[in-house]
Amino acid sequence: MGKITSHLGHALYQVDIQSDSGNRIVADEPVELGGANSGFSPDELLRAALAACTTATLRMYADRKGWDLQGVDLKLDFVWDKELLKTTISREIHLTGNLDEAQKERLLGIANLCPIHKVLSNPVEIKTSLN
Repeated sequence: MGKITSHLGHALYQVDIQSDSGNRIVADEPVELGGANSGFSPDELLRAALAACTTATLRMYADRKGWDLQGVDLKLDFVWDKELLKTTISREIHLTGNLDEAQKERLLGIANLCPIHKVLSNPVEIKTSLN
């Protein structure tokens, strides 16, 4: 997987993020936390990654099967319990198209197999160094 780089300059909390593939995005903190709300907050980026991965994975699977999936709408939220050190992510998926119940159930299972879901569902080790 490619690397992500980020840069924080003089704008308070505004972070320019770039991927090896050349894509760019701005992250920022909301106004109530001292930012300018000029981009996604870090927790929004985390949720956006899961939403994008889930939605794309469902499309890819349905396309491979030749199923009539016309659209995927997804709502995602999370609650971080700082005392219990537990995060609960709620994901609601609405599928449109000519799909029977068996296909919908299979797509629900496929949603749980998207790569970001797998990453977030398993232990993550973060190694940090300072240069």
